[in-house]
Amino acid sequence: MSSTELPFVPPADALSGAAAVKVHEGERLRSVELPGVTLSVRSRPPARQGLPTALYVHGLGGSSLNWSSLMALLDDVVAGEAVDLPGFGDSPPPDDGDYSITAHARAVIRYLDTVGHGPVHLFGNSLGGAVATRVAAVRPDLVRTLTLVSPALPELRVQRTAVPTGLLALPGVVTLFSRMTREWTAEQRVRGVMQLCYGDPARVTPEGFRHAVQEMERRLRLPYFWDAMARSARGLVSAYMLGGQQGLWRQAERVLAPTLLIYGGRDQLVGFRMAQRSARAFRDSRLVTLPDAGHVAMMEYPETVALAFRELLADTTDSADEGDTGQPGAQGAPGSPADAGGGTTAENARG
Repeated sequence: MSSTELPFVPPADALSGAAAVKVHEGERLRSVELPGVTLSVRSRPPARQGLPTALYVHGLGGSSLNWSSLMALLDDVVAGEAVDLPGFGDSPPPDDGDYSITAHARAVIRYLDTVGHGPVHLFGNSLGGAVATRVAAVRPDLVRTLTLVSPALPELRVQRTAVPTGLLALPGVVTLFSRMTREWTAEQRVRGVMQLCYGDPARVTPEGFRHAVQEMERRLRLPYFWDAMARSARGLVSAYMLGGQQGLWRQAERVLAPTLLIYGGRDQLVGFRMAQRSARAFRDSRLVTLPDAGHVAMMEYPETVALAFRELLADTTDSADEGDTGQPGAQGAPGSPADAGGGTTAENARG
């Protein structure tokens, strides 16, 4: 699809033929209408009143469901909310057909400004990590801490296993792929996704696999599914090409919030070698490396990710109580499990 084509506008009843989105016990799902976009927001009421808000942003092809396990583990320290980016999950496409990183970031910012939850503990995975980085850079007033799981930041040497995903950005590729895979079952598609995104797909429970298949079946019924995938992939590739102040690495350097970086040693989409570069780019960062994790550590090792965030939260709270303003260049407490200097294993992170 060329840039001169009109934006894809789905029929008004695009969601009417799709099955209901999965809502886990204790979760709530609501729609929030914003200028030019409607966002579906999954929330988990906190264990007690007065807790700060955490906002979770999923990756390409994902949804707010990707954060359910982590939200359940952190509901005693934060009030969790996970958004479905426009065109994903239960959110309809944006009115203008814009799926760029800037447009996704704008939707997140509009949501936070509208509901008045900021500053929040902002989480992002993959494409959502790029979106969260941009939000934290341009609106530091909205971000209390930043947690990035395999953030999709520009790489000069992309892994071969990530090339097919990048090819979705090319005009005509999505149409060709959808035709070639027309006979694939939802089960086959889910197994392929899990092989790509998990360090060990065997960690997925039978129930989790069944729910993933149901969600895949639901998405494939949406008339804009492939369009949203293609345009978001194109938006991510375009963001990789930007330089100057709009470049994602330059924006990472501008982030003021204490930042937790989590990378998986078996990630086939984001190079593990990018972990150290990220730790250097974000001025107040700590790095946790999980050798056996893939691209979605918050789904494979939610307990480990939760523990790392709790340590970030505790240290940030202690610093605030002591009046520490957080000098640039801080890399976490020396010797702590999340010390960015040495990189840690999943076992070390569990303490």
